[in-house]
Formats: sequence, structure tokens, C-alpha cells
Amino acid sequence: MLKQIKNGVYPTMVTPYTPDNKIDFNAVEKILNYYSDCDCDGVFAICQSSEIFFLSFEERLELLKFIVDHLPKGMNIVASGHTADDIDRQIYEANAFIDCGIDAYVFIANRFAKENEGKDVFLKNYYKMVSSIPEISLGVYECPHPYKRLMTPDVLAECAKDGRMQFLKDTCGRIGDIKAKLDSVKDYNLKIFNANAATLLESLRLGCAGYSGVMANFHPEIYSWLCKNFDKQPEIADKVGAFLGFASLAECQCYPVNAKYHMALRGLGTGIFSRARDCKAFSESNRKEINEMLLVEDEIKKLYNI
Repeated sequence: MLKQIKNGVYPTMVTPYTPDNKIDFNAVEKILNYYSDCDCDGVFAICQSSEIFFLSFEERLELLKFIVDHLPKGMNIVASGHTADDIDRQIYEANAFIDCGIDAYVFIANRFAKENEGKDVFLKNYYKMVSSIPEISLGVYECPHPYKRLMTPDVLAECAKDGRMQFLKDTCGRIGDIKAKLDSVKDYNLKIFNANAATLLESLRLGCAGYSGVMANFHPEIYSWLCKNFDKQPEIADKVGAFLGFASLAECQCYPVNAKYHMALRGLGTGIFSRARDCKAFSESNRKEINEMLLVEDEIKKLYNI
């Protein structure tokens, strides 16, 4: 029986490192507990925020096993990680990750077709992958690297029609496109999780299931409050949504370095080193901006009892 994916907030997990450039599993466990304490409903593991294109297959597998073993009770785990260009290698990697015991396996949309290839190539490789893995709930991630391949409503509906597809991490940032996708899968099990903070509130009101984006690494408890209360307290939700949209400008900083810095300020013991970004680019001004964000988000929580 397929595991049902809950609505809510699914942070895109970052990968902390030790001073000798190994995965810091002590910090990983603290981050998992932090997400749980902030009322997140699940995690999106082994994604771009996890720096998967800079981790070996063995590191990705070890990290996922650890996350599954230490996931707080009551949380869903969806995971991706197939980074290869070759579809047979992707199948091998996907099967190894699925064997770890995750709730849903999330395909990276740009892995099934090159940028200049159409939906026929995408669907051919998609169905080859689906037929080569165990019966498990599925998802799709519109990952920006190495190029962003957005799911069109017709392709999304095609993937959703067998009932296994339950999770879309949508990165388009356009309400009209999100609505078209919602309409295309209204008769299926698929849930859309918006990754864009500025459009999140409007998308929740249209029917999106929650948030799965990088900013849940900064103030996940505020995202959780919004996803659970946007319809109960609409006037406060407007103000909270406005804060989240403005605060998401931090994505334009040196991410994920700035997220690790913010987590360190929260006492999670994360260093700021990243394999994906040069932490030297995280300037003194950037640090001050994150310090100031922390003060404002704490005031938002006090003001609205979050």
C-alpha cells in the first residue's frame, strides 16, 4: 500500500560538514530535530539544497540512511538524489535510495531529458524509470541545476494518472502556471508543494498542499503556521505571507552558506562550509542581514503568537 504524503512544510535539507570536509552527522541529527520542533510535516532529503551534485553516490546513500534512521516520529520523508545523465545509472541509484525506507521517491525533472529535448524523450525515460523501481509513492522536483525543466500541465497529468505520483516541488513562481497545474491534476492524488515564498499564500488558497523550499531552513515554524492557518486567520496570514515573501530575498545571497549560518545562530552547531558555494562570498554585510532577519522573525513570532 502506497504511503500517503501529508500536507504541510517539507524543508529542503542542507548538508553540514565537519572541518575536514566530511558530512557532519551530529549536526544532521540536530537539524532533523529542529525541523520537528518547528512543526514541519516532513523533509525533502537528498535534494539540491543537500548539495547532491557535490556528493558522491556513497555519501548520498550514507546520508539518506542516517536521515531515515534518525527521522523524528510522525514526519514523512521524501527523497531524490539521482544525479547521473545515464538513465540506467539513475535507475541503479534510485533503487538504492528507495531501499533505505523512504515514503516517496522524487524524480529530478531535468534528468529525463536534455534542455533541447521534448516531452516524448522525457516521458520515455520517465516510464522506463517507473517500471524499474519498486511500487512506491513518487514525486517530481523542478530542480534548477543543471537547468530548470518545468512540468507542463499535460505532462504532469500524464505522470499522475496511475495514482503513484503524490508530490510536486513546483519552482515556477508564477500563480497562473500553478493554477493550471492544479487544474490538470484535480482528479488525481498528486499534491503540489510551492517552493516560492512570494506566491505561497495565494497558491495555498488555490489548493496547493504546502511549502517545500530553501527558506524553510531559516524559519520553518513560520511556514508551518501559515500552511496550517492561512484559511483560519486570513488577515494575519496576509501579513505573515508578506514577511515570508520579503524575507525570501535571502535566497539571492550565498545559499546554502547563509542557511547554515542562520542554523548556527539557532544553536544547531552547523559550520558554514559548503562544497557548492565559496563561503568567502558570504560577506560581512550578508552576515549582518541574516542577523537582522533573525531579530525580525522572532518579533513576527511574538506578535502573532507563532
